Amino acid sequence: MKQTIGVGIIGMGWMGTVHSRSYLAAADRFHDSGIQAKLVVCADEVDERAREAQERFGFEKYTTRWQDVIADPRVQVVNVATPNCMHLEVVKAAAAAGKHIFCEKPVGKDAGETAEIERVAREAGVLTFVGYNYRWAPMVQYAQQLIREGKLGKLTHFRGRFFAGYASNPQTVLSWRFQREFSGSGVSGDLLSHVADMSLFLAGPIQRVVGNRETFVKRRPSAASLAQSAAPVAHSTAVTGGQLQDVTNEDYVGALVQFANGAQGSLEVCRVIQGHKCDWSFEVEGTQGAVSWNFERMNELNIFSPDENAAHDGYTRIVSTPNHPFHARFNPAAGTGLGYEDLKTIEAHQFLKLIAEKRQRAPGFAEALRVAKVLGAIERSWETGSWQSVEKST
Repeated sequence: MKQTIGVGIIGMGWMGTVHSRSYLAAADRFHDSGIQAKLVVCADEVDERAREAQERFGFEKYTTRWQDVIADPRVQVVNVATPNCMHLEVVKAAAAAGKHIFCEKPVGKDAGETAEIERVAREAGVLTFVGYNYRWAPMVQYAQQLIREGKLGKLTHFRGRFFAGYASNPQTVLSWRFQREFSGSGVSGDLLSHVADMSLFLAGPIQRVVGNRETFVKRRPSAASLAQSAAPVAHSTAVTGGQLQDVTNEDYVGALVQFANGAQGSLEVCRVIQGHKCDWSFEVEGTQGAVSWNFERMNELNIFSPDENAAHDGYTRIVSTPNHPFHARFNPAAGTGLGYEDLKTIEAHQFLKLIAEKRQRAPGFAEALRVAKVLGAIERSWETGSWQSVEKST
C-alpha cells in the first residue's frame, strides 16, 4: 500500500509547472518506493495561471491566495516556487502551521534572510528541502562517490562556473530577477548558489573568499506591460520599445576561494555572456586524479585516473549507464541520456522520501544557509576589496 503525501504548490510560473510534473513523474519512476504525491492545491496570483495548472496537472483545486495552500488540512508539504521576495513570509506561515517545506534556491534574498528562514523551520521542527537539482545528475553523483572513496587523493583544486547568457539581449525585460527589491542579489542568488552548493557538496567547507561583480547591462525595458499576462515572464523574454529602468543587481560574479581542506578554487557566473547557453561545469583535481563535468553534456564525466602505464596518461570519457546512480530509473540503456526535468523528478522523490521517513536529509535549509554564508562573504568582499572569512555553520 502506497503512502500518499499531500502537496500544495505556491507559484505556478515555469518552475511551479516543473515541480508539478516532477511529483507526477516520481510516482512512476520510483513506483516501487511505496511513496507518491497527491497534488492537492496550486496557487498563483494570476487566476488564469492557477486555473490552467489545475487543469494540466490534476490538482484538486486552485486558488489565487497562497495562504489557502497552507490552510488546507490535506496539504502536508508546501512547495515554494515564488519570486525570492515572498520566501520568508511563506516559509514562516508554513512552518507555523507545521507543514514541511520545499523551497527553490536561493531560499532567502541574502544571508541574513536565509538564516532567519533556516531558524524558523528548525525551531518549528519541520523538514526542509532545497532545489539544488544538479546534485542529482548520475555523473555528478558518481563524481561525488569517487571523491568520497578517495579515488582522487587529497583534493587540491575546485573550479566551477555557470555561464548562461539568458539575459545577453539588452531588450530582455526587467523581470523581478533584475531587481534587488524582489530578488535580492542577481546572478549570485540565481546561478552562483548552484556553483557554491556544488563546491561544498564535492570539495567541502570554504574558509575564505575574495570576489568582484559587474552589471554590464545597466538598464532594461520595464516588464509592466506583461505583468498581467497568464504566461510567466521567462528569463529571456524580450520586448521592443518600452520604458527603460535601472537594473539593481549584478550580471557577473567571480571569486577565488580557499577550502578548509587546503584546496584552492574559483567560482564564476554570468547571465549576459555571449555564446554560452548553459555552460554549468566544474573541474576537481586531487593528488591522485581528477574529474570534470559540464551540464551541456550532463550524461558524460571525464575522469583522469593514471596508472603505471604512461600510455594511459590522460582523461577518459565515460557515459551514464544503469551502473551509475539513478540512471536505471529512467532507461535500461547505457548512453541513453537523462535531461533537466529528470533531475527534478529525482529531487521530488528524494524530498518525498525524507517526508515519509521523517528524517532530514541534504540539501535542506541548513545547506542553503551554508551556501548563503559563502555568497554573503563574497558580497562583503565586493565592498572591502579584501579576503573575507566565511562564517561557520553550527
